[in-house]
Amino acid sequence: MSKNPYSVLGISENATDEQVKSAYRELAKKYHPDNYQDSPLKDLATEKMKEINEAYDEVQRLRKEGKRYRDGTNSSGTYGGYGAANGYTRTKYPEVRSYIQSGRLDDAETLLRGVPEANRDAEWYFLYGMISYRRGWTDQAYNYFRTAYEKEPGNPEYRNAFNNMNNQRAYQSPEYRTVNSSGGCSACDMCSCLCCTDTCCECMGGDCISCC
Repeated sequence: MSKNPYSVLGISENATDEQVKSAYRELAKKYHPDNYQDSPLKDLATEKMKEINEAYDEVQRLRKEGKRYRDGTNSSGTYGGYGAANGYTRTKYPEVRSYIQSGRLDDAETLLRGVPEANRDAEWYFLYGMISYRRGWTDQAYNYFRTAYEKEPGNPEYRNAFNNMNNQRAYQSPEYRTVNSSGGCSACDMCSCLCCTDTCCECMGGDCISCC
């Protein structure tokens, strides 16, 4: 199935087998078509129940085979974002990326917070930067992107995110705004926004984020 089966069930990939079963039972109880026999929502409930069943079966299959779900990846495990074009980026956090793309920032943050501090690598900081950026916390995003870049300067995904945040901060500085105090949006302002938007689209697999 194309959707993350764990997301369909509303659980983390780290959920226990019992939590998986419990989540499935709750959803089945809610969406079973028998509950909508005389309702115009019966067809929708049927489709939803089909999706839930497929997700549950997929989770069971993955666990039986000892595999983790790889959303947005190819067979080699490379994430389908910016770095994938160069065969470079390999993600350890497919579920976090999926949550960020779908706007589930709280869920993405919860998963990242569960990573022990000693194990927080460059990608961890990059993804936390994306969450901060989505929330409009540009200073915090800048710091996370900078840490990711410093930890792994050869990664084009982290480098572009950091460089574009640098550009955005430069164009938004008080000195720059004073020079451009005549009003309106200068060519550099527009360039900064376009560059930042393009980078975030590439990094998160086409899920565009406007910084203007």
